[in-house]
Amino acid sequence: MSKRTVYFNGQFVPESEARVSIFDSALMYGDMAFEMTRTYNRRPFKLRAHLERLFRSLRLLEIDCGLTLDEMERVTLDTLERNLPTESADMDWQIMHDVSRGPLGIYRTAFPEGVQPTVSINCWPLITHMGGFAANYQSGIHVVIPAQQAVPAHLIDPKAKNRSRLHYQMANLQAARMGEKRWPLLLDPDGFFAEGTGWNIFLVKNGELLTPEPRNILLGVSRATVIELACQLGIPVRETNLSRYEGLDADEMFVTATTFALVHATTFEGQQVGDGRPGPVFNQLLKAWKEHVGIDFVAQADNYAMRLPAWESQTT
Repeated sequence: MSKRTVYFNGQFVPESEARVSIFDSALMYGDMAFEMTRTYNRRPFKLRAHLERLFRSLRLLEIDCGLTLDEMERVTLDTLERNLPTESADMDWQIMHDVSRGPLGIYRTAFPEGVQPTVSINCWPLITHMGGFAANYQSGIHVVIPAQQAVPAHLIDPKAKNRSRLHYQMANLQAARMGEKRWPLLLDPDGFFAEGTGWNIFLVKNGELLTPEPRNILLGVSRATVIELACQLGIPVRETNLSRYEGLDADEMFVTATTFALVHATTFEGQQVGDGRPGPVFNQLLKAWKEHVGIDFVAQADNYAMRLPAWESQTT
C-alpha cells in the first residue's frame, strides 16, 4: 500500500483516504481549477508560476480557496517533503493542485460541519508518466487535426486551467481512431491552431520560432520557458495565427508540456515534418532546457522505462 500523503482541506491524510464528495461542484459541473507541476532533482520547477496561474484561474471562477498564494506555496512544499522519503532519491515527482467550489449548497444538510471549497495537493512519482513516455523522445510524435474544435475564449477562457475538459477527451478519441499514437491539435473557430489536449505547439520556419497567439490557448508554463530559452539563445520568436498551411510548410514542429518538457513531431497530418528527425532549433532548446534544470530528463525517462515494470509490481 502507498505511504504517500495528500493535503486535503487543511489536513494531511493517507492517499487512500482522500475522498471528494459525490455532491462536489467538480463532479457536478467540472467546476474546478487545477495545476500540475513537476520536479527536477526533486525540486519543483517554476512552482510559483504555476500557483500564480492557479490563483488567476480561481479568481475567474470566483472561488476563494481559503489560502493565500504564500500559504499555498508553503503547504505545497510541505506536502512534497512528506512524500520524498517514500521513493528513491532519484525519483522526480508530479505535484497536483485541485481546487473546487466544494459541495453544492442544495446538499448542505449532508455536511453538518458546513460547506467549504475542496482543496487538495497530491504528489505522484513521475516514473509512471515518464517511463511510459520515454520512447517518444526518440521516435517523435504524430500530430493530427481532429474534428473537435477548441473552446473559444468568449465561451470559457482557456487561460484558466479548469477541469471542464470534455472537448479534450473528444479530441483524444477522434485522434485515436486516426491511428496509434496520434496527438490531436485543436483548431479555434477561425481555423487557426489553438492547442493540444494538455500541450502547446511550436513551429520553426527559416530559423524563426512560431507559436499561436494567446487568444484561445492556455498560456503554458512550459510554453513560456521555451520562449525564454529561445530569447537567451538568440532565436527569434513570434506569436501569430497558424493553420494547416503553415504546419505543412514548417521545417520543424514540436510540442511542450510540464511532464515531458518538449518533444519533436515526426509527422503532421500524415506528412513528414522536415526530415522526420529533431531539427537544429529543437535540439538547441532541448539542450538548453536540460542545462537549465540540471538534469538530462531524456536519459532519466529511459531509466524510468526500464524500472517501471518492477516499480508497478512492488506498488500493487
